[in-house]
Amino acid sequence: MGVKTMLPSYELGFYALTVTCAVVYSGSGIFEASRDGMNRKAFRDGIKPGWHYFGRKMDVADFEWVMWFTSFRNVIIFALSGHVLFGKICSMTVPQYRAVMYMLYGVLAVLGSMGLVYLMIILSHCLVLYSVALAKQKWLCYVAGLCCLASFKVEPFSSWQSGFVTGAFDLQDVLFYGGSGFTIMRCMSFALESSERKEGIYSIFDLLKYNFYLPFFFFGPVMTFDQFHAQVSTRELRRKDDAMRNIRIHALLHVGAIIAVDIFFHFFYILTLPSDLKFMNRLSDWSLAGLAYSNLVYDWVKAAVMFGVINTIARLDHLDPPQPPKCITMLYVFAETHFDRGINDWLCKYVYNHIGENHDNVMKELMATIATFAITTLWLGPCEIVYIWSVFNCFGLNFELWVQKFFQQEPFAKMEAKMSAATSRRIRAVFGAANFWAIVLYNILALNSLEFALLVTKRLLLTGFPVSTLSIWFITYCGVQLIKERERILAIEAEECDKAKVE
Repeated sequence: MGVKTMLPSYELGFYALTVTCAVVYSGSGIFEASRDGMNRKAFRDGIKPGWHYFGRKMDVADFEWVMWFTSFRNVIIFALSGHVLFGKICSMTVPQYRAVMYMLYGVLAVLGSMGLVYLMIILSHCLVLYSVALAKQKWLCYVAGLCCLASFKVEPFSSWQSGFVTGAFDLQDVLFYGGSGFTIMRCMSFALESSERKEGIYSIFDLLKYNFYLPFFFFGPVMTFDQFHAQVSTRELRRKDDAMRNIRIHALLHVGAIIAVDIFFHFFYILTLPSDLKFMNRLSDWSLAGLAYSNLVYDWVKAAVMFGVINTIARLDHLDPPQPPKCITMLYVFAETHFDRGINDWLCKYVYNHIGENHDNVMKELMATIATFAITTLWLGPCEIVYIWSVFNCFGLNFELWVQKFFQQEPFAKMEAKMSAATSRRIRAVFGAANFWAIVLYNILALNSLEFALLVTKRLLLTGFPVSTLSIWFITYCGVQLIKERERILAIEAEECDKAKVE
């Protein structure tokens, strides 16, 4: 049935009230657990002194978040502020050479932060993949690119390369592997786009301009070469009337999100609590479910803030970068689950859509997802927890198609055709609610730990059955209906916008 199916307003109001009450009830349980466990010895490493005047300590278990706002804060402000100022001057004086200027600034920034040896390692990989691109053979581009990526992700090759970089500082490993991994993905995009080009090949300077654009260099997102090249080559730099206003609004939203997370971490220890499984056993099933869900929401917020700040800089440079990831609260299908839209776009274009084509053939879909998650596993760094995460998410993506194909058969298709559109939407939301929790449970494997994921699964499906299982399923069903309502409104707005353009 179509996404424009409407439900009665009183029914949607009931769903909204139910979800709100459930979130408040679950949140109160997490708050009480955070307050009671604030001084536990087991939490000593994850909770540090915070707002003494409120009597609260702060959850600092997330290394990345703490890194951004302590040791890396001044580096980020200095480097990106310099890039914005430098980019503005170039855009005003020599817009036709701005890509070259961005490249020079990026090279100098990498040289100053990581040293000459690291710069040479990156340039050597760029040269290797550029040489491979000259052959215009896609399979060779994939093989060479994945081998280069493996050299940064698999031992002993990764330690061998990192050993060339002398000196040591807090962020050396983070910047080394971040810049290296994203470099290989960009070089592969360049090589694959070059192999498809009918006349000639892009120059080595096109690759260097693409790779050393500083806002994307260390932490992404990956913007495919064809998009970057087309946008950065534009000489007429014009903005829409409301472009700067939107940039300012997004910048303020990111600042607000940072402040909100800081406040949140003083009252809800969602990252530290799961580290003590004995303490977790004291929590109610509702609190455990809320804790698992909160871990995913937080990781989305972290990704949205990081990519949002970078994307704001890119928009100031007249680029249209990949959008932030879709909020986990708005998801109930595996096909839309990703925390890095740049990597997701890259994988979809060069692997998933290339093999799976229109994604309606079971075998092609299976091959496409296996290839996609194999590359994702290499990208994340092969280890036991990544293997488990990949297998479960690969299964979930395929299982969606299997269920869809199954219910398209007789007599199910005929039964649905006889139903009203609203009834069909309700039945689909029941399955969507189950899928929502599959997404949550599969992804906290990587975001938290295998032990915590097993504990939540056991409590929700075994010891909590049937009361906790069915009640949480119903709450999730209500949430999925609200998501579907938002999708319905967006679909109508998009249709109206298309009609207005045609007229």
